[in-house]
Amino acid sequence: MSKYEQFRSEYPEFIYKSFGLDENTDEIYIKYNFEIKGLSEFSPEWKIKKPAGKNITDSAVLRKLVFSLGMVELVSYWKITCSPSVTVLCGSLDEEQKVWWKRQYFNGLGEFFYRNGIAADFESFMTITSSGSEVKGSSEDRSLSGCLIPVGGGKDSIVTLDLLSEMRRNSSCYLINRRESIYKEAYTAGFSDEDIILSRRTLDQNMIRLNSEGFLNGHTPFSAIVAFSAVIAAFINGRKYVVLSNEASANESTVKDSDVNHQYSKSYQFEKDFVDYEKKYIGSGVYYFSLLRPLSEFQIAKHFAGLKKFHKLFRSCNAGSKTDSWCGNCSKCLFVFLILSPFIAHEELCDILGNDMTDREDMLDMFKGLIGMADEKPFECVGSREEINFSIVKAISNMESEKKKLPYLFEFYKTTDLFKEFSAKENPLYTYYNNENGLPEEFAAIVRNKCF
Repeated sequence: MSKYEQFRSEYPEFIYKSFGLDENTDEIYIKYNFEIKGLSEFSPEWKIKKPAGKNITDSAVLRKLVFSLGMVELVSYWKITCSPSVTVLCGSLDEEQKVWWKRQYFNGLGEFFYRNGIAADFESFMTITSSGSEVKGSSEDRSLSGCLIPVGGGKDSIVTLDLLSEMRRNSSCYLINRRESIYKEAYTAGFSDEDIILSRRTLDQNMIRLNSEGFLNGHTPFSAIVAFSAVIAAFINGRKYVVLSNEASANESTVKDSDVNHQYSKSYQFEKDFVDYEKKYIGSGVYYFSLLRPLSEFQIAKHFAGLKKFHKLFRSCNAGSKTDSWCGNCSKCLFVFLILSPFIAHEELCDILGNDMTDREDMLDMFKGLIGMADEKPFECVGSREEINFSIVKAISNMESEKKKLPYLFEFYKTTDLFKEFSAKENPLYTYYNNENGLPEEFAAIVRNKCF
C-alpha cells in the first residue's frame, strides 16, 4: 500500500473548522483552524496592513474573502494525508463552488501528485462537504482606485513596476513576508514605506513537523494564495486593480504531453476562473489580472535588460530565498542566466549570478530539461522551451560576432539538432502578442506602447 492510500485510509477526514478575523490600528489579523481528524490541528495566521485607525473587519465582503483565503490555505495542510473527505464548518458552499474548488486543487496539485507518484482521479481524490452557514457581515460601498502590484523580487514584477511608473502616485506594492531585496526594488522604483502593503503569513509548525516525519509533502499552488490575499489587501486599502506579472509562457506544461504545470496558478486559465469566481461569489469590486500576459519571457527579459538600476537588486532564486541571494547552482538561476543572455553582457550575468553557470558540465542535465531534450522541464517558474532555445541561439550569435570563446553549455548546444532547428527559424518572439489576456484597455495600451 502506498503512503497516499495508507494515509487516506488512516485519516479520512480533513476539517476547515473556523477562521478568526480581528484588527488593531494598523493591521487585520486572521487565524485559521484546520484539523486532520485523529492526527493534528493547525492554526496558520496572517497579518495584513490596513489604513491606520479604520475599522473594517465586520465587512461582509472582507469576511467572504478571508473565508476564501482559508479555502486555498487549507490545501497546504490537506496534502499531508490527502484525506478523501474535506468538511467545511465555517462557511457555505453551493455545488458549483465545490466543483470550482476541487478543480483548483486538482490542477494546482498536478506537480504534487506527479512527483509523489500518485494516480489521483478528479472524481474521487476529494469530496467537499459544507455544513456551515453563509458568511455574513455589514454591507458597504468602498471607493476603489489605482493599482496594487504584488512584487516577488524577480525581473517580471520589476518590469510591471516600470511599465506602470506613470501610475505610481496611485499605486501600492504588495509583499508577502519581508525581504530586504524586495524593499530595495520598491524604493528604487520610487515607492516609500507608506506605499508598501506588507502581509505576514505564518505556517503552523505542526505541518513542518509532520513533513519531517515522512508524511506527504510537495508543491502547492502558492500563486492562488497570492491571488486571494492580494485582493484582501487591495480591498481594505482601497485599490481597484491587482496587477500581476504572469507571462504567456506560464501556460506551458512542465511535463511534455501532460497537464502537469508547476505554474498552474499563474496560468491564464486560473486567472479567468479566479476573476469569475470572485465576481460571482464575493463581489469586492477589485479586478485581478496580469499585465505581462500578452508577452513572452523573451520580451520581458529584453525590457528588463534596459532597467540597469535593478540588475544588482533582483532575486528570483527559491534556493537562495532565505539568505536573499542567488544560489548560482539551481535550474531557476540557470534559466535566468539563459533568458537574459541575449540582452545582458555575459560578464555581467556571471557577476549577477556569482559564476558562469553556462561553463559548467554539472549543469548539463538541468540545461537539457530547460531546452526540451528531456520530457520534464525543471519544476520551477521558468519560460517555455521555445523561448529558451531562441535565447541561446541569439546569445551564441552575439558571442561569436564578438569573437568570444563559447562556454561549455553553448558549445554542447551547437552539437544538437535544436541548434540547427532554431538557428534556421525566424524568431517570432520579438513581436509576439498574446491576445488571450484579461487586460483592461488602458493597461493593454501601456504594454503596446512601451514594449513594441
